[in-house]
Amino acid sequence: MAIKATTGPVDSSTVTAALTSATTATPSPVPLPRRTRENPESESEILPPLDEAVTSGGHSFAKPKLRLEIRDLDHPGAAKFLSAVNSATVLSTAVNNVLRLLYRSPSDKHTTVPPTRSVTLILRDMGGVAYTTGIDLDSDHKEIHFSLSYINSISPPSRLTHEITGVLTHELVHCYQWDAHGSCPGGLIEGVADWVRLNCDLSPPHWKKETGGDWDRGYQHTAYFLAYLEHRFGKDTVRRLNEKLRQHRYAVETFWPELLGQSVEELYGEYVEYEKNKGEVDDHE
Repeated sequence: MAIKATTGPVDSSTVTAALTSATTATPSPVPLPRRTRENPESESEILPPLDEAVTSGGHSFAKPKLRLEIRDLDHPGAAKFLSAVNSATVLSTAVNNVLRLLYRSPSDKHTTVPPTRSVTLILRDMGGVAYTTGIDLDSDHKEIHFSLSYINSISPPSRLTHEITGVLTHELVHCYQWDAHGSCPGGLIEGVADWVRLNCDLSPPHWKKETGGDWDRGYQHTAYFLAYLEHRFGKDTVRRLNEKLRQHRYAVETFWPELLGQSVEELYGEYVEYEKNKGEVDDHE
C-alpha cells in the first residue's frame, strides 16, 4: 500500500497501548519510507517464532518501540482485529520477519538496517487499505495507518488473521527498506514489500503470476519477478538489491547491470519466457 507524505504527531485523544520495548537501533541514514496456507488457525501457523526469526549466531536485531492506537473502539473492525490477532505479538513477529528476510542477521557486514526507533499502528476509519509514513518529529519514527473499514470487510472470517498479518508485514517493510535516497520507482518499493509478504506465506488467494505487463507494476506482479531473480541468482539477491538502494540513487541504465549483469528489460523478458515454458510443461503433465 502506498507510502504517503509525512504527517504530524498523533492526536492526544487517541487510545495508546505500548506493545513492546526497544533497544537503540544501529545509527545510519533512514529512508522514507504466497505461498498460501488455507485457513490458518493462529499466527503461530503463519510466522516463525519470534526469537527464531531474529537470532543468528547468538545476536538479535535492535527492536523498535511498538505502539497500537485504536481510534474507534466501537467500530466493528476494531473487534475483529482484536479477536483475529494477538495485538501484543503480531507487530513484533512481523518486524522480526522483515529484518530476517531483508538483512539476514545483525552481524552481516554487507547490509545496513535503518535506525527505525518506533512504529505506531493506528487503526482508524478511512478509505483504502493501509499506508506507512514518517512523522514530523523525527523520520526514525513511523506510523502505519490501517483501515478499520477494510478489516471489517475481510471475508470469509477465517481469512482475518492471515490477511491482517499480511498487510501489516507489507507495511512494516516500508519502515525498514531503502529507497535510493527517494529516487527508487514506486513499483519496485511495493514489489519488495510484497516479496517479503510472499516469503512469509502470507499471499492472499487472488495473487497470481501475470507476465503480460511491465516489470515495475509493483505489488505481487513485481514480487513474483523478484522471486524469479532470487531463484536464478541466489537467495541474497533482494538483500543485495535493497543494500544498493541504500548506497546509490536509482538509475535504471546502471542499477540492474551493476547488480545482476543485465538490463532489467532482458531479465524480465527471460522471466516471462521462463513462466511461459513452465506453463507449457505443466499443461502437458
